[in-house]
Amino acid sequence: MDSLILEPSLYTVKAVLILDNDGDRLYAKYYDDTYPTVKEQKAFEKNIFNKTHRTDSEIALLEGLTVVYKSNIDLFFYVIGSSHENEVRCSGIVGEYGGTFPGCG
Repeated sequence: MDSLILEPSLYTVKAVLILDNDGDRLYAKYYDDTYPTVKEQKAFEKNIFNKTHRTDSEIALLEGLTVVYKSNIDLFFYVIGSSHENEVRCSGIVGEYGGTFPGCG
């Protein structure tokens, strides 16, 4: 029996974030209620930024979520999925969207 390969969709993505070089929100779109209030969202964004802005890695597991990210000098682009999502699937989305932003992709 062939294994089923699902195409990435916004249903597999929990959030898309773009933060500046201080970790402040430039754009945020949450696709579920994991962080229902703006206060919780901004706290989550600061936590992600603090743990990723000085690393060379592009994948992290934070707060039970898969975080795939790219950065430029002053732009941080994040795609967040659940911990059981395949990081390759999320990184494909980062690559797809990252190319639309100067310096990413």
